[in-house]
Amino acid sequence: MERKPALVSIITVTYNARRALEKTMESVQEQKKRYPHVEYIIVDGASSDGTPELVRSRGDLVDKWVSEPDKGIYDAMNKGLKLASGDFVWFLNAGDFIYSPDFLKEVFDPGTAASCPAPDGWADIYYGQTQLVNADWSPAGMRRLRAPAELAPRSFGMGMLVCHQSILVRRELASRYDTAYRCSADFNWVLEALEKSRANQYTHRIVSCYLVGGKSKKMRVLSWKERFSIMRRHFGLAFTVACHFRILLRAFIPQRRDYPA
Repeated sequence: MERKPALVSIITVTYNARRALEKTMESVQEQKKRYPHVEYIIVDGASSDGTPELVRSRGDLVDKWVSEPDKGIYDAMNKGLKLASGDFVWFLNAGDFIYSPDFLKEVFDPGTAASCPAPDGWADIYYGQTQLVNADWSPAGMRRLRAPAELAPRSFGMGMLVCHQSILVRRELASRYDTAYRCSADFNWVLEALEKSRANQYTHRIVSCYLVGGKSKKMRVLSWKERFSIMRRHFGLAFTVACHFRILLRAFIPQRRDYPA
């Protein structure tokens, strides 16, 4: 049976970030030129900086959008999931962009993409590396945690090895984000998808460019606590404690950020 191109729902969550959103929209537009099987969704939290007007003016690019108050970023992401109808979902928030304009064509073109044993020929998850960028979108080095060639749920015992912006998940495996978590619902979301996945495909590419943003000390501490709780629920206490001991040791070892995809 001839494989059909996979429809990819790219979801962007934004709030009062019009300039950053324009960069993300440009990136998605370049993908659509080369791989038209893209559904672009924007979820705006009722911005007051002209974002709704910008989105409204780009009906040629944006397939679905909503602008209304939300209860935080994970609530907004859940709205995006509800709107999505693609085979895969991919979250790129305002300011993030796709590293290569040919990424989707190279990964999902039926004529060149690697086939998997699933009925439709596609893996359940596609993932890769992440480059960090500054506020002016200049390169800021590679992300410290590197995506492994083989990915399984327990890979995340050493942290979130795959950045949220660099993983595409089959929509039927994408659960809702648990809004009880304020900082780490994405960590839990990816783990749940990995636990359900039958095949994970490493793309051997830098997938996305992630806009660096600082977290307050308070939010970092909360994130650590949430991730410990999530890991304990998924892996048990002993494994979680052992992983955190290794993570603590890693904090004292210099990390290179110039590795290739």
